[in-house]
Amino acid sequence: MIQNVMRNSDVRPVRARLRAFRHDESGVMAPLVLILFVLMILVGGIAVDVARYETRRVEIQNTLDRATLAAASMTQALAPVTVVNDWFTKADLNTELGAVTVTTGMNFKNVRAEADVTSKNYFMSMLEIDYLQGVDSSQAEQRVTNVEIALVLDVSGSMYNQISRITNLKTAAKDFIDTVLDSDTENKISIAIVPYNGQVNLGPTLAAKFNVSYPHSYPNSYCIDLPTSTFANTTLSRTTAFPQAPFDDGWSSTTQSTSYTAPISNYYDSSRRLYSNVWCNPVAGNYVRPFNNNHTTLKSQIDGLVAIGATSIDLGMKWGTFLLDPSSRSINAELAGSRLIPAYFGNRPADYNDDETLKVIVLMTDGENFVQERFGDAYRTGTSPIWLANDGRYSIFHDTRVDSRTTSTICNSRPFWVPHLGAWHSRPWTGSSPSSSACYVPATTSYSNTTRQNWQAVWAAVRVQWVAWELYARALGTSSSTRTSTFNTWLGNFRTLTDTDVMDSRLDDVCSAAKNNGVLVYGIAFEAPDAGASAIRSCVSVPKSNYFFDVSVLEIDSAFDAIASNLSQLRLTQ
Repeated sequence: MIQNVMRNSDVRPVRARLRAFRHDESGVMAPLVLILFVLMILVGGIAVDVARYETRRVEIQNTLDRATLAAASMTQALAPVTVVNDWFTKADLNTELGAVTVTTGMNFKNVRAEADVTSKNYFMSMLEIDYLQGVDSSQAEQRVTNVEIALVLDVSGSMYNQISRITNLKTAAKDFIDTVLDSDTENKISIAIVPYNGQVNLGPTLAAKFNVSYPHSYPNSYCIDLPTSTFANTTLSRTTAFPQAPFDDGWSSTTQSTSYTAPISNYYDSSRRLYSNVWCNPVAGNYVRPFNNNHTTLKSQIDGLVAIGATSIDLGMKWGTFLLDPSSRSINAELAGSRLIPAYFGNRPADYNDDETLKVIVLMTDGENFVQERFGDAYRTGTSPIWLANDGRYSIFHDTRVDSRTTSTICNSRPFWVPHLGAWHSRPWTGSSPSSSACYVPATTSYSNTTRQNWQAVWAAVRVQWVAWELYARALGTSSSTRTSTFNTWLGNFRTLTDTDVMDSRLDDVCSAAKNNGVLVYGIAFEAPDAGASAIRSCVSVPKSNYFFDVSVLEIDSAFDAIASNLSQLRLTQ
């Protein structure tokens, strides 16, 4: 018994300790804390992985936005896909770039790009999520509501000398019109056509909108001489008097012989039914065409272009810029009111600061500026001293040959030079010589069988150089040197020539004025000589870009196509 009791006493402390251990709660939170610690590290790691992904996504999204904006910009010379690829390559993100989609029309260009966003996980990989992935996209668009275009086209004689030039120009220009207008269903795009050679033929309707001095009535010849001061800006006054260019051939030479040379009547090229060296050729097909958007009307105008004459790029550009200048709006309003242009173009051109309007000039030449003729005002109109007999012979009165005695009849005066006879007469040529006893009568203003001519009639019939030689130099010159001197003096009286350096400077001035007003200027040098190509290159908006095209006959269509695809204004759409 005593032995058993001792044994129970020995067990009793053990039991007590077990009971105490069972009720002891110290250290019970340690496992929970350990579990929570692991979870906190995991959640923090997820946040780090997500933050890394978002940083990557923002970087790619920013690159997408910048790339699509650059690709859609109207001043961008590279292809849109090339631009987007280059942005991603420079940012070392080229492996993430996905599809690039480009959509273009006449007044818009849309560039959309997508990119994959992939970020490797450091912590979420413990949950068997190795990567976070997504897709970013961005879209930029160039678009304008209204587009005003002036096609300034060279129709000089060199375009005919190589007939493929004028033929291919017509094809390319008509394709351009179709490309531009096919995407316009709301009459937002207007096109004006300015054909130019040595002059710009406005046509009777447009010429009537200006204050024209020294007018003449020769059919289909409606050119205006513009002073150099007008090339410093894009405007033209409707109230300032601008002289009408005479219908004349001031360029063709004549035989300078002491013997008589008959005039070459009308200097007319019968094979082409044209006047080869008339500055303002009477060709209705070369009239300026104000704003229109009718395919048939515009393409018919292009088909009717006739290549003839010299080259004055500065004049073509000046009239092209004027048609886009707000100062010409009153003309369009009047033309629309008379139903000569569509009514919805009556409020054009828009102001230069109109954000909804794009103004574009396409300037094309196959040549270079050629010295330009300008007639002396005293010989544009009014009565001349020249007489034309019914038999087609000319004579001229020279007052220096009149005797100074003031009598009604001066019998020793012979003031009329008759060039085909090489003789001085007391009367103008009437088909026969006057008798030796016939006296000059100052008061006489008419004679039978001959008519005193006005200057316009003279220039419409004979060359300027023929008049200067046969009616002045041969009459008044007494030797080879004095005849030459007299010829040069009177040729200079009749007309002066504007040097090509001045013309190039005027072109630079009007191009700068247009560009300063926000007009986009595209240029096409169509197999042009270096001087012509350089002049066009200097005129365009961005010389070293796709605003300038130096092309051959087979490439001109591509130049017009490229211009048609690059006209608009930038805005980010997504």
